[in-house]
Amino acid sequence: MPPATLADIIFPEQANHNFSRILGDLKRSNLSITNRLKSARLDAAFVAGAADALELPLIANERCGSWYIDPQRKAGSAYFKSTDGHAGQWSFSTRRLNLQLLDLIGRRNGCIIVDSTRRGKRMPDALSKTIPVWCCVLNRALFAEDEASHALFVPPNAVSDSEKSQIEARLPEFLASLLALDIDVASLRKQLGKPLRPLWITQDDPGLDLAESVTRSFHPVVCCTSSRQVAGTELSEAGYIQGAGDDTENWALGLTAPIFWEHADELLSTPESDLPELIQSLVASSNAKGPAASEAKQVAPHLFVSTIPAGQVSVPLGTCVVALSPKTTEQSSWEKSPSYLEVGVGKNKTASRLLRQALPQICEFVSRFLNQLETGAEKRVIVMCESGKDLSVGAALALYCWCFDAAGSLRADSNREPFTKTAIRIKLGHILNALPDVNPSRATLQSVNSFLMDWRN
Repeated sequence: MPPATLADIIFPEQANHNFSRILGDLKRSNLSITNRLKSARLDAAFVAGAADALELPLIANERCGSWYIDPQRKAGSAYFKSTDGHAGQWSFSTRRLNLQLLDLIGRRNGCIIVDSTRRGKRMPDALSKTIPVWCCVLNRALFAEDEASHALFVPPNAVSDSEKSQIEARLPEFLASLLALDIDVASLRKQLGKPLRPLWITQDDPGLDLAESVTRSFHPVVCCTSSRQVAGTELSEAGYIQGAGDDTENWALGLTAPIFWEHADELLSTPESDLPELIQSLVASSNAKGPAASEAKQVAPHLFVSTIPAGQVSVPLGTCVVALSPKTTEQSSWEKSPSYLEVGVGKNKTASRLLRQALPQICEFVSRFLNQLETGAEKRVIVMCESGKDLSVGAALALYCWCFDAAGSLRADSNREPFTKTAIRIKLGHILNALPDVNPSRATLQSVNSFLMDWRN
């Protein structure tokens, strides 16, 4: 028998294609919905254990933090973005102040903020840099005389000394941007009582000791990375997926964290092949219920925000209602009565874009209503949208600037001056301070800014 040649040993081209296809199939099967949900619940067990050990309340850093916290143990939500901590792009967001956390932190002497990151990173930038900057800036604003609390603390195993120094150089700028919002420093300081101190915990380094010396002088803000770091590929992890709750638009088929937790046992016991149909059914059932009705919440003098209720919208006497409908409708059909405007702008980014076109009519309609009221009559404007957290907040900001001056008094058309970014930012700060769990999208706020800044230009 002749000896094997090189051509006999090397796999033919067709075999290489087959190997590539097989490896791709293995990777996709490992990143299955079942493995993601199992990984999320496994990580949630670690988070629950950390909360028990540290005796601190759990805060989900949205969007993905809620996948790792049982809703019965969730004390609230935060909105710290990793993009605000990316190298060279460090920022202190005046749009996401997260001041709603201060009262809880003050009452419970700290909190645990939960987030995750995908394969390859130890912890997300939101936990390693965005939150430390937030703590440092708030300490400088609320405890100006306590210079010992002004230092920036970052995890040394995730942030280099060089990067830390570059962030420190930006801190005065970040502090100025916060103080420019004219926040109530005394009230916030009273809520908190003492400065903040970020600390870190991961599955690879879970042994955090909250020494009395730390908790006596600071409120610990524990940054918890819920997922275990995967060094190689998921194929070597027996189905475990790091950051399983990330990028849900690519795998979840509309499933959300609340729906997952409500039906976790059913979902995890269903074969992978049957999951798409089950998820579709659960999502449809949840959507049919609609958003939970919410009481109108005051965000500024005379201005309130709420969700659109199921059924017919009622308009109380002396009240103007602007409902931003998720269905797109013709502009000529919006005005239902002298006190009720139903603006059909659609959903998502399309709605944010169409809001820019709708704002002139919204502001003119509300302004006309308010000016027709008798002097001394109660003025009440309610702005509604599907979530009560995005479009309605943007429209309320536009109305706050357009119809009312800095003191909350009705602004006469003849006294309306061109708007400035600083004035808009200050009023946005007032709204976010009054309703801290809202998170208006960048597209919505850009539409508001565009409308106000373009006026008279």
